Amino acid sequence: MAATEGSAAHENLLLIGCGILQKEIRYLIEKNSWPLDTSFMRSALHNNIGKLEKGLRGSLSKRSDRETIVFYGCCHPDMDHIVAAGNAVRTPGQNCVDILLGREQFDRELEQGAFFLLEEWAHRWQPITEEVFGDHPSVIRGVFQEAHKYILAIRTPCSEDFSDEAEAVSRIVGLPLVWMDTGLEHLEAVLQETMQRKLKGRHE
Repeated sequence: MAATEGSAAHENLLLIGCGILQKEIRYLIEKNSWPLDTSFMRSALHNNIGKLEKGLRGSLSKRSDRETIVFYGCCHPDMDHIVAAGNAVRTPGQNCVDILLGREQFDRELEQGAFFLLEEWAHRWQPITEEVFGDHPSVIRGVFQEAHKYILAIRTPCSEDFSDEAEAVSRIVGLPLVWMDTGLEHLEAVLQETMQRKLKGRHE
């Protein structure tokens, strides 16, 4: 069985990262029997880059005795410096959706006006948006309608049914809802490649 956080087996690599795809990452660890422990951070930290930086720096510092990979995209303007300062290696990609879908598919949907909605954000939509915009529905609708043309709700093999929540988000922002089912092949390949880069550095 794959190791989990709190394991004493420090020969395992440690993944520190955004919790938005934690179900998918844990599934892949179990599937592949990867020697990888995990420590996930709240996805809502994206709303405040100061808190994100403080949390990530703190997590890396507390685990400075571990060989660590970081599951984040370019979610902070100084992300690569933060990761390097923690002697870690980051998953390549612009953000978690890019890492999940792959750049070609991500760019295609982005160019067509998609707002990407993953399960966790659908479940936590109200507190996440109110933290940024306050309780101002008209402001939220205006911002989303100016920047996007549709809500793209993404289901993975690990997703539960969040159709009600996704439909509620669509109503709140006043944009049509489109569904996409995706596999985990790209996420799996990115994690595998990132672990290999870290292990290669360990043995050099």
